[in-house]
Amino acid sequence: MPCPALPDGFDFTDPDLLHHRVPLPEFAELRRVEPVCWVPQPRGLAGFQDEGYWAVTRHSDVKYVSTHPELFSSYLNTAIIRFNEHIERDAIDAQRFILLNMDPPEHTRVRQIVQRGFTPRAIRALGERLRNRAHAIVEKARAHTEPFDFVTQVACELPLQAIAELIGVPQEDRDKIFDWSNKMIAYDDPEYAITEEVGAESATEIIAYAMNMAADRKQCPAQDIVSQLVAAEDEGNLSSDEFGFFVLMLAVAGNETTRNAITHGMHAFLTHPGQWELYKRERPATAAEEIVRWATPVAAFQRTATQDTELGGKLIREGDRVGLFYASANHDPEVFDEPDGFDVTRDPNPHLGFGGGGPHYCLGKSLAVLEIDLIFNAVADAMPGLRLVEDPRRLRSAWINGVKELRVSTG
Repeated sequence: MPCPALPDGFDFTDPDLLHHRVPLPEFAELRRVEPVCWVPQPRGLAGFQDEGYWAVTRHSDVKYVSTHPELFSSYLNTAIIRFNEHIERDAIDAQRFILLNMDPPEHTRVRQIVQRGFTPRAIRALGERLRNRAHAIVEKARAHTEPFDFVTQVACELPLQAIAELIGVPQEDRDKIFDWSNKMIAYDDPEYAITEEVGAESATEIIAYAMNMAADRKQCPAQDIVSQLVAAEDEGNLSSDEFGFFVLMLAVAGNETTRNAITHGMHAFLTHPGQWELYKRERPATAAEEIVRWATPVAAFQRTATQDTELGGKLIREGDRVGLFYASANHDPEVFDEPDGFDVTRDPNPHLGFGGGGPHYCLGKSLAVLEIDLIFNAVADAMPGLRLVEDPRRLRSAWINGVKELRVSTG
């Protein structure tokens, strides 16, 4: 049965909806009256041959689903809640090789290998180099003709450079990764005129690029993370194709999400000037976590029930898709005081912007927090008088809370 708390035909994964806004009022209503709600969809609309999905909107329920992979699978239908309606099932199944779409025990095996690149020691080693890069990025943007686009001139640069630094991609190749990753997720936005085929070709380009890197390191190991992950495959490292899919995931999970968190964070500061003044004065260590909560760059992922189970008083049947709506969880008043407020001193801040816990909790959380801290410290130092020129232009997407352009000025 459709949820009576929603207008007929309302769908949280409608890309036209996220193109204009995050549906916080509808989330609030569902949390109040029907926190687990059936949302019907025409068969095939999201790429799946079913009749819809369950929308999970409460913080505690999103955490429950996330921490019970034996009941809720990422593998069966992948974690992507809505594909283009023209996608073939084979193309969906091919994405099961990505860590995001694996279940234990295979997920456990691959994650134990790739997390070598995200140890506290590895992140600390990146810190000073990225600090210098953050300041250089902001200084270059400040010298730009005004007004300028914060997304392309500031927000996208540090995540790309961090990935390049982490896995040894030459800095001169970072624009390739940026272009490929944009094409992979932009199939819902007509401005980009990206077809599903072009997106698939871009994914193939990233995988091929990474596999070539892996092959080179196997022949000539170096003192870098790629060599640690792929050399001596028989000793428990990644195969070349596994490394290729890992880099594919990084291109989105480590680039698009952090870039959008930084952009949303800057917009939040510029529309909450009291918070910007507080941040410039005090530089609270809690700011990055609040920026991620506020931004929630991934609007939703999904799981698929492996057996009949109950959630939020509803019977979820085996094979049903379950949508995890992180923005709703991050505005749950049962967890957050004044959840609709932007407060960079918020502490504690148990947001789910990095996932709801469990095996798929964000591998690169420490790196993302570091990047956000560094870039906002650099902006506060070099462009303390930054001001908003135009409202942000949002990405049309079914599952990314993205911004394409944010025009700002230092004057």
